[in-house]
Amino acid sequence: MQNQAEINRLKTVVQQLLDEAKQQGASAAEAAFSVDNGLSVSARLGEVETVEFHCDQGIGVTVYFGQQKGSASTNDVSPESLKETVQAACSIARYASADDYAGLPDVSELATEFPDLDLNHPWSVDAEQAIALAIECENAARGYDAAISNSEGASVSSHQGTRVFGNSLGFLQGYQSSRHSISCSVLAGSGDAMQRDYWYSVARNAANLQSAQAVGEKAAQRTLARLKARSLSTRQCPVLFAPEMASGLIGALIGAISGGSLYRKSSFLLDSLNTQVLPDFVRIHEQPLLIGALGSASYDGEGVATQTRDIVSEGILRGYVLSTYSAKKLGMQSTGNAGGVHNLTVETGSNDFAAMLKLMNTGLLVTELMGQGVNRVTGDYSRGASGFWVENGVIQYPVEEITIAGNLKTMLRHIVAIGNDVDLRGNIRTGSILVEQMAIAGE
Repeated sequence: MQNQAEINRLKTVVQQLLDEAKQQGASAAEAAFSVDNGLSVSARLGEVETVEFHCDQGIGVTVYFGQQKGSASTNDVSPESLKETVQAACSIARYASADDYAGLPDVSELATEFPDLDLNHPWSVDAEQAIALAIECENAARGYDAAISNSEGASVSSHQGTRVFGNSLGFLQGYQSSRHSISCSVLAGSGDAMQRDYWYSVARNAANLQSAQAVGEKAAQRTLARLKARSLSTRQCPVLFAPEMASGLIGALIGAISGGSLYRKSSFLLDSLNTQVLPDFVRIHEQPLLIGALGSASYDGEGVATQTRDIVSEGILRGYVLSTYSAKKLGMQSTGNAGGVHNLTVETGSNDFAAMLKLMNTGLLVTELMGQGVNRVTGDYSRGASGFWVENGVIQYPVEEITIAGNLKTMLRHIVAIGNDVDLRGNIRTGSILVEQMAIAGE
């Protein structure tokens, strides 16, 4: 459901910026205008903690004088402010060094088709209703079991935004989108034996959110499962990444094949195009035109058409993830990924979560990762972890205070299976991922 009058209002402002840039002598320009509004509430121990109403707007303009580039931004839509913002961008560009790779996309790469992707579902929830939902969610968690001893609270948020982008090549488009969520985090146990965990649900359409009660109960279940956690002795063993952790593994792969990492030569997958980087059963593809999905878009942050394409098929790297600038630096073409990937989908096998545990047989199930121990240049991977020790395909006990380590190049090549327990709450859609062997550092 798009409010065309609001989109047109923003388009008018963006066109004014582009016209002003031309008048001030810029050879090319691009501009964007976004307006966001929403409501966020949080409750803890049955009491309201915060109620926030958001209403933000931002305008950005980039101008080019040949290969010299300047950018400026404002949140004031008055004609004087727009003129001054363009002037600021122009004066920066005039003093900037020329960059051979700076500039707009080729006009042939711009999107020309704009299907309705069903991204906008306003939620008519008011502050009182949102507070009631948050309290219901937290009560469901706190009342689930007597061992739930405290709470970090529950929150409910509803956001809606309008975005318009245009450039001097004649591209001028906009759309509206929404995003709603419910989350909860609770603690169980007492003294030094406390554990915490959380759960959340997110969707463009509030009708697709898990119920407040379901979110609260799931948060409680996850917290209780961690009680009486222990460490492991140092060992090598198979590791199963739960779906919400597996997306980070795929994210590291995408980071390594993104333009910025490649042209800076800071990637462990340098010069890997058309080579085997994953087992031959793995397919990873982008689906930017999925109806109602969180990562859907018909064009990227530069107006370039997004592509339904395989990034990996039969385990072979078929394409990079490029913006216009990085593509020019690499002597390639933009892949429509200025601003990131769109509904990156890892093709799954037939195994559900229980079958993945059975397939692993004995090893570590990882449900939480800590720290930033991923070296994108070498692929070295070392992160704090917690989860569960599994024997004969059955979870035995919770595990904490361990580190898992390996090298991403090796880890990716030694993926054994991908589960069909797909987590749809983000832009990377994958099930659990089983890696053949990793080093575990513990006691």
